[in-house]
This record gives sequence, structure tokens and C-alpha cells, in this order.
Amino acid sequence: MKPKILVVGSLVMDLIVTAERFCQAGETVIGNGFSTAPGGKGANQAVQAARLGAEVTMVGKVGRDDFGKSLINSAKASGVNTEYIFTAEAAPTAVGNVQIQKNSSGTENRITVVPGANFELRAEDVDFLKESISDYDIVIMQHEIPQAVNCKVAEYAKAKGVPVMLNPAPSAEVPEELLGCLTYISPNEHEAEDIVGVRPEGANAVEKAVHELHEMGVANVLITLGKEGCAFSDGNSLVHSPSIDIAPVIDPTAAGDSFIGAFCTAVSAGISPEKALVFANCAAGITVSRMGAQTSLPTFGEVISAMKGKGFETEIYNSIKGE
Repeated sequence: MKPKILVVGSLVMDLIVTAERFCQAGETVIGNGFSTAPGGKGANQAVQAARLGAEVTMVGKVGRDDFGKSLINSAKASGVNTEYIFTAEAAPTAVGNVQIQKNSSGTENRITVVPGANFELRAEDVDFLKESISDYDIVIMQHEIPQAVNCKVAEYAKAKGVPVMLNPAPSAEVPEELLGCLTYISPNEHEAEDIVGVRPEGANAVEKAVHELHEMGVANVLITLGKEGCAFSDGNSLVHSPSIDIAPVIDPTAAGDSFIGAFCTAVSAGISPEKALVFANCAAGITVSRMGAQTSLPTFGEVISAMKGKGFETEIYNSIKGE
């Protein structure tokens, strides 16, 4: 059967500018491109999971404006159930200022999000999940909505025995009551450092950061390490999974969201975490080779094709497609 995934999180319209270099304080530079694209960590993760074959429901909030309509339509077009994407009466839809620097040295990005309606999502908006959350195989959350909402959803999930994945981005303090409800936590290097005070650079530092996160009560720790891939620990063993280069990097904006959506789709379909990491790295490798957030997210067929020769692509295909 298709994995059933609940995503509680953000929807953001990205306003994307590309240039050869970032401007310095007080400086103006000439850019070479501008576009808008649907994004938001929650929506990106939901769309990625849906494109990979999961049955996905999203809970979030947008403004009563054209950006909000576009974001809902984009999610719906990828197969996401948008019934529980609510509309804020006063706040506008969130926007993200995405700056992409691309030159001979490589590609980097900087993102500033104005949360708008995302921060209008209230704990009472998710009361309906108290019982229905048991319908899902996993819940995915991030830090682009109020922590009170995350805490309530995680509490409901824990009470029903439903696994919870927290992607603690953008970086912010994780409340103890939330940590105690998590099955998985997946920070990048910056977020891991902010949470535990250890930057996971080098094997010893990664091991220490993982240990500290386990000590906080999280059963499974997954740290993404950029070009170095990722590290996963279930408390018994620590596994490093290298990144997978599919094509030259064009835009890394949605790489982490693609990874989270793919990993959660695979593990909720019964795939081992070690194999799910490879699946997720393939998805992220495709994503960074394209421009935009949701526009860059690959389909199931594209990821399976990229996995040829890994030795277990048939297992993943059958598990997710239910054949």
C-alpha cells in the first residue's frame, strides 16, 4: 500500500534572483534572472513525497491572495490533499527572498522568509488531528510555523504511536516537550550546531553531535552534511551515506526538502533507513540540478532511474508502489 504521510508546515511563494555574486552591505549588483516559484519547506516536502508515490495530506495556512491560490494549486497538481490548508483573513501568504549566486566557484543561496500566514496557523487549527492522526504512517514538521502547533501535533502523534520527523529549519530552539515526542530529527550542520553546540565537521564532531541529540531524547538522528552526504544513527550504529552527483548544481534551494520527503516516503513504506538514505540522496541530487523549489522536485520514475545499479531499486519500487 502507498505510504500515508501527513505534513504540517509552511507554504511560501519564492521570489528568486540569480546573480554572479551576492551584493555586500550598501552595494547594488546587476542580476541575471528573476522568477517566482511555489515553495515553503512544508509544501516542498509534501510535494516531493507525493511525486514519489506517497498519499500526502498537508496542513498549513495561506493568505487570501493570488500567491495563496497558486501555492494550493501547485500542491494539488502534484497530488497533495489540500483540504486542510486554511486561509488567514488578515495576514498575506508567506514570501521568500531567494538569492542565488552562481559563478565559476560554484552555486550558493541565501534565503529570507517573511512568514505571513504561516505564523497565523494556531494550535486549535489542528485539534481535528487528535483522533485522525492515527490514519498516517508518519508526520513531518518544520520550523516555519509556530512551535505551539508542532508541539500539539507531535503530542497527538505520540499518543497514537505515529512516528514524527522534525526538520528543525530554519534554525530555532527545539522545546523539550517536542524533543520528547520525536522519532526522527534531521538538522543540517548549522541547525545541529545551534541545537547542541557542536558543528558536525569531521567524523568525531559528527559522532558527538549525534550523541548529544540522542541524549535529548530523540531515537533516530539524521544530519545532512551538504556535499558530504548525511549521517544517520538509530542509537546503536552510525552510518554515513555519501551524496550522489547526478548533474551539475544549478539551484540547491530545495535539496534538503527533497531529501526529507524522499527519506520519509521510503521508511514509511518499510525500507530500511540505510537504503532510504540512498533513495533520498538520489532525489536531492536530481533536485539541485534544476531551478526553483517545487519545480525542481523529481518524480518516482526519475529517482528509480538514477538508482539503477544500486542493487535494491526493485525493492524500493515494489515497496512504494505496493506491487
